[in-house]
Amino acid sequence: MWLAVRGVPLTPVRLAEEGLIGLGLGLPLAYVVRSFYQPVTGLDASLRPVPYAVLYAATFVWELVTANVDVARRVVAPSMPIDPGVVEVPLRVESDLAVTTLANSITLTPGTLTMDYDPQTNALYVHSIDESNRDAVVEPIRRWEDYLLVVFEERLKPGDPVPTRPTADGGVDDAPDGTAGGESGG
Repeated sequence: MWLAVRGVPLTPVRLAEEGLIGLGLGLPLAYVVRSFYQPVTGLDASLRPVPYAVLYAATFVWELVTANVDVARRVVAPSMPIDPGVVEVPLRVESDLAVTTLANSITLTPGTLTMDYDPQTNALYVHSIDESNRDAVVEPIRRWEDYLLVVFEERLKPGDPVPTRPTADGGVDDAPDGTAGGESGG
């Protein structure tokens, strides 16, 4: 928006300059008007999630790169196994924004796709290119979720187990890591 309003030429140097000007004006303005959107907190509480957001972004980029390499290897070497399936991933995050962020991160990562969210059980249904190793599907999601618990100031904390929740068939999913009790299919 800043570049459109300013109408500057789109050269790398001008983009960098205008980006810095936009940040210099935008961040203080966002800090001033934050009370319109949420209760005012101290600066230390506002800055607490920043390292976790940076860690989240770094782990997301790492997973994005490694997933791209994995999918590319599977394309180039057709002998590599492809065992698609759906994994149910019970969540610890509960807010709409945190669930949406996590679901979008899963979908943006090659080889996985968030298919559905069940609000009754607070679980995502994730389609994976290789469901044979459920832990490999769930492990990065849990790592992202640990950071999102802090970023979005959720009730649970990183490292807390997944709460026991009723399953769709009326039973109880008591798997603490969220790797059992799910549905799979091809």
